[in-house]
Amino acid sequence: MNDKFLILTHLGLNSLNGKNLSPTGKGESSQLFFHDFWGEYKVAKSTYVGAGLHYWNGISRLNNQSTLNMLTLDNNRQSWATIGLSDQFARHLGVYVKGNLGKLQYRLSFNEAVTSNLQEAVEPEANGAAVYAGRRLLGSRDAGKTFAGYLDYNFLDQESTLLPYKVGTYIGTKKVFNVGAGFFVHPSGSVVADGDGVLSGEDVTIFAIDSFYDAPLGEDGSAITAYAKYQNSDYGRNYTLGTTYATESMFYGHVGYLLPGTMDKTRFQPYLSYNHRSIDAIDDNANRLGVGGNIYFTGHHSKLSIEYTSSKFGDADRNGLITVQAMIYL
Repeated sequence: MNDKFLILTHLGLNSLNGKNLSPTGKGESSQLFFHDFWGEYKVAKSTYVGAGLHYWNGISRLNNQSTLNMLTLDNNRQSWATIGLSDQFARHLGVYVKGNLGKLQYRLSFNEAVTSNLQEAVEPEANGAAVYAGRRLLGSRDAGKTFAGYLDYNFLDQESTLLPYKVGTYIGTKKVFNVGAGFFVHPSGSVVADGDGVLSGEDVTIFAIDSFYDAPLGEDGSAITAYAKYQNSDYGRNYTLGTTYATESMFYGHVGYLLPGTMDKTRFQPYLSYNHRSIDAIDDNANRLGVGGNIYFTGHHSKLSIEYTSSKFGDADRNGLITVQAMIYL
């Protein structure tokens, strides 16, 4: 609107396919919804406050990841650590403050937790694992609020803080080296039941440290992108939700190499990714190895990605998957 006031709206639909199309176009999957809707005001030279449905998340760079310029075919799923549990598709309804102190950038938020989530039909079992249902079962006074923050120090080129979406790879156009740390806290976000069925809340606490490096390697147009993260996620006693969420510790990293070339030509970028998780509920590990590559026709605006992943969860059989993805955006 002007140099002090910003309104951002972002709407769309997700995962529309042959299985969830509606005969008349009125089904849930056919409907547009707001991903983001917030207003922001500049209160000082480098400090901004905002409110609404926002994406100024805590925890890590990947929990603030842009979907338009990822290195890997998709984001590391466990890094989007609250999707469908306390938020709507990684967006919380709340207030935030963001800005920078020299080369240190920060984002902090205070938010409402959703009542209906991925476990809205699940009840805690006596002496069983935690269920992410604090606000639904204990009420908004005890379990209705979340707190989050992420800080990263920009040693080299400074990244933009106009929008919250963190870049996955700059494909040789910037020289960035950042180290960051973040957190997410939801008091009484999860619920457990004792032997008599009496409910009590358990705090959800997630924290991470990470590092990101992205830089050209010479005059030939080649570049490297590297990222590493340690994340500790406590969703409550022996918590699991499928193979996606768990009370666990996790190491994740990826590295990509942009082959020599010029921006007006087709570019190639092979990459590797690895995720290792130590999961409390199964007293075992899970891991996923990804090998893939991007073919850039017009930078991130037009690209083709192919990736092979090999995944293992506890003592289950290892699964392999090949995915091909085309992406175009204006």
